[in-house]
Amino acid sequence: MAEDDFRRWEREFDSGAPDEGASGSRGMVLAAGVTAMGCTAMIAAGQVPLGAAGLVLSSIILLLWRIGM
Repeated sequence: MAEDDFRRWEREFDSGAPDEGASGSRGMVLAAGVTAMGCTAMIAAGQVPLGAAGLVLSSIILLLWRIGM
């Protein structure tokens, strides 16, 4: 059964409740950083189209991950 929306809203105001997305957002930042560094290295190595394509693709993936798809 789905969680009650009122309880979810109430949790936003409860300072003692642990944040559900804390570890997920840390992982997302780490993944974005590693991907950006890898694509930048590809661009610096002369593979500009491959590095740019990697940045675009990773941006789309991270955007979809962030919105929960």
